Amino acid sequence: MKISFLGASKEVTGSCFLIENKKVKFLVDCGMFQGEGAYEKNCQDFPFDPKEIDFLFLTHAHIDHCGRLPILVKKGFRGKIFCTKPTAELAILMMLDSAKIFLSNQGKKFQDPLYYDYDVEEVNNLFSYLNYNEEKIISSQVKVTARDAGHILGSCIYEIMIDDDGKMKKVIFSGDLGNSPSVILKDAEFPIGADAVLIESTYGNSLHEPRVEGRKKLKEIILQIIKKKENLIIPIFALERIQEILYDLNEMAENNEIPYVPIFLDSPLAIKTIEIYRKHIFSYFNQLAINLIKSGDDIFSFKGLKFTPEIKQSLAIEKVRPPKIILAGGGMLTGGRVMGYLDDYISKAKNNILLVSYQAEGTLGRELLEGAKKIKVEKKNVPVRAKIFNILSFSSHGDFKFLLNWIDRMNNPKPEKIFIVHGEEQASLALAEKINEKNKNSLCLIPSFGQTYEI
Repeated sequence: MKISFLGASKEVTGSCFLIENKKVKFLVDCGMFQGEGAYEKNCQDFPFDPKEIDFLFLTHAHIDHCGRLPILVKKGFRGKIFCTKPTAELAILMMLDSAKIFLSNQGKKFQDPLYYDYDVEEVNNLFSYLNYNEEKIISSQVKVTARDAGHILGSCIYEIMIDDDGKMKKVIFSGDLGNSPSVILKDAEFPIGADAVLIESTYGNSLHEPRVEGRKKLKEIILQIIKKKENLIIPIFALERIQEILYDLNEMAENNEIPYVPIFLDSPLAIKTIEIYRKHIFSYFNQLAINLIKSGDDIFSFKGLKFTPEIKQSLAIEKVRPPKIILAGGGMLTGGRVMGYLDDYISKAKNNILLVSYQAEGTLGRELLEGAKKIKVEKKNVPVRAKIFNILSFSSHGDFKFLLNWIDRMNNPKPEKIFIVHGEEQASLALAEKINEKNKNSLCLIPSFGQTYEI
C-alpha cells in the first residue's frame, strides 16, 4: 500500500493525499492552494488520473481541503465523496464563493476561472454522508470510522482500515485538529492507535495563549476603541472563527461588559454559514452551548449586531461614525469584503486591525503580522498607519501542546510511521522534533510534495 503526498506538504494549504494498493485508489481531501503562486499551482494537472479514483474522504469544508473538488470532477472523477452532512453543506457554500471570486478576478487579474457555479453543482451530486463513531464499509477493501476533529462544524478525523493483500492496515488522517475546548463545538477526539498517522502541524512550533486571555484582550481592545472613538476591523473566516467571536461578543454585550457599539458582520458567506450552524445545533454543539440556546439566548444575535449581506448595506457602513466594529470576510486579506477597507482604513492612524486567523506565507495578512510599513492593494502601495493586533487564542487549530498530547495517546498500536503535514516547514520540523523525543519507536517523516511512501 502506498500514500502519495500531493498537497499540504511543507506548506499549509492544498491538502490532498492519494492512497492506493493493487485493488483500490482513493483520496483524502482535494483542497485549494492559497498564498503566493497559488493560482498557478491550482491550474496544474493532477499527478493521477481522476477517472481512476474510486472515492474520496473529505475531512472538512475549509477551501484548502475542498476547493479543487470541482476541478477533480471536471477531469472525470465520478466516485462518492464521503463526509458529514454539515461538511457537505458548508463545502458547497465555500466552493460557490470561490467560483464567484474567480469570476471577479477574471477582469482584475486576467486569470481564467478554475471553475464555475455549475461545476460545483456536479460535486453536490456525489456527496454521501457519514456519522461520527459509526464504522462504514466503503468497499471490499476499505472501512472507515469518522471521529470528531473539533475544528469546525462537521470536521472529521478519519480512521481507515485497508485490506492490503489480506493484511488489515489502519491509517489515521487527523484533518485539522481543533483548539479544544471550543465554546461551541464538542472536543476533538483521540483515536487509540494505528499503523500510520498523518498529523497536521499548522501550529507545530507555537503555543496559543489561553482562550480566557484572548477574550480578555478582545474586550480590552473594544473598550479602547470605544473610548477613543476609533474603528476596529477584524478580518474573519466564515467558518468557526466568526461563530466563536460572535459567541464572545454576544456574552460581553448581554452581560454589559462592553457598552453599546455598532457591530457589522460584513460577509455574505459568513451569514450563510451561520444558518447552517443553526441547523445542526443539537447534533454537533457541545452541551454548554446547547443549554445556553435552550435558555433562550441566540448566541449569534445581540443588540448592536447587524448583518450586511447586500453591497448597498456594506457601503453604508462607511457613513456610520466611529466607534464601530467591522467583522469583514477575508481572514488572510486575500479576498472578500475586507479588501474594500484596506486602502482607506489601513492608512489612517485612528483605525485598528485585529488578526485572529492563521496568516499563510505570501498573504497581505502575513505582511501585516510581520510588521509591514506598506502593503500593495490593487497595484497601489498603501502605508500602514493603523494599529495591528493579533490574538491567537481564537485559532481553530490546536497548538503544539495539543498536537503532542493527541499523538502521545495513540498506543494501541503505537504508529510505526508518523507523517507531519499541513504546516510550514519550520512548524513541521519543530513538531517532528518534539514527537521524536517521546516516540523512539516511531519513524517521524515530513514529506515533500509528490513523495510516495510504502505502508
